[in-house]
Amino acid sequence: MQTEEGTLEEQHSQIQRVGNNSSNQLSQLMEDKEEDMAKSALTNFRAKEEEIEKKKLEVREKVRAQLGRVEEETKRLAVIREELEALTDPMRKEVAAVRKKIDAVNRELKPLGQSVQKKEKEYKEVLDIFNEKNKEKSQLLSKLMEVNSVYPTSSQEINFL
Repeated sequence: MQTEEGTLEEQHSQIQRVGNNSSNQLSQLMEDKEEDMAKSALTNFRAKEEEIEKKKLEVREKVRAQLGRVEEETKRLAVIREELEALTDPMRKEVAAVRKKIDAVNRELKPLGQSVQKKEKEYKEVLDIFNEKNKEKSQLLSKLMEVNSVYPTSSQEINFL
């Protein structure tokens, strides 16, 4: 019986060892799987990080290139603005000079126009007087001719007229 008990205990202990072994193996397998999953997750994470870094670099390069183009265009615009200012400044100066001359001529024309109006008025008055005197002379000549026809006189007096 003792041998049977001893065998039983031995079997029992073997079963426990096998159970412990399988438990150990199972836990070892679980740990290995977890470790593999962790390594895989870590590898995936690193791959994603590298991909993100590559994209960051690409975006940086694109932004730098675009900034370079923007700076070039800004310089071109500044040059064009300077050229336009150079073109418009002489025109502004020229226009201002012409306007100044026009104003000066206008100031000179105003008194001259008034003088012309005054002289035209005097001319009309003198012309009216001249016409009146001419008319009077014509009337007198007509009267003289009439008187001469009624009373003939010498030819010298007629030539005088």
